[in-house]
Amino acid sequence: MLDSTLSQITAISVDPNRALIISDADEVLLTFMSQFENFLTSKGYYFDWSSFRLTGNVHRTDDDYTLSQDEVFNLLKSFFDQETRNLNEVPGASAALERLSSRAQIVILSNVGEEYYEARKQCLEGHGMHYPLVANRGEKGPAVQKLAKEVKAPVFFLDDSPSNIQSVFEHADFVRCIHFVHDPRLSKLVEKAPNSCYRLDDWKTAEMAIGNELAELGY
Repeated sequence: MLDSTLSQITAISVDPNRALIISDADEVLLTFMSQFENFLTSKGYYFDWSSFRLTGNVHRTDDDYTLSQDEVFNLLKSFFDQETRNLNEVPGASAALERLSSRAQIVILSNVGEEYYEARKQCLEGHGMHYPLVANRGEKGPAVQKLAKEVKAPVFFLDDSPSNIQSVFEHADFVRCIHFVHDPRLSKLVEKAPNSCYRLDDWKTAEMAIGNELAELGY
């Protein structure tokens, strides 16, 4: 875990006696893929939806040239530079979190660089999601373990990436992991992540799953 991530986590006050929900942003709270696809189209590229990854799936429209990893990363940087503040909300996310916030504390753990922290926060808050934000790089297990280690109540983690869910399982196996993939085209490209408790794609179902578990445990 980077020092910058640790310092952000240390600045957050986590109540050990309240349930904790740690949520990813892209494809869980914000609609990343549909807007990235629109961005690609505007630049003369397309995404072919052949697998659950970016590199290898981005092509130049004129000649079907497949972009290299570095070229895809450069496009991603341009996308984040231009659109981080403008991503749409995954339907129902803010309303579900608002209702759940009466029963649990909420932290957003997003894999973006620190340079996008303010833009991401402004986007989330523009959709009514006024929760602590941690900008993380790399695997999320160490960050989740640090956030949740003192919590005696239930802890939930939502993410679209199977590798992040595996990382959380390896570092904090007491956390209830929810594999959440909003975009239906992306969702059908990936199986339920091993060691996840649920595979969900909408906030009505996610709120019900979390709420039912909290009720069963008396929270």
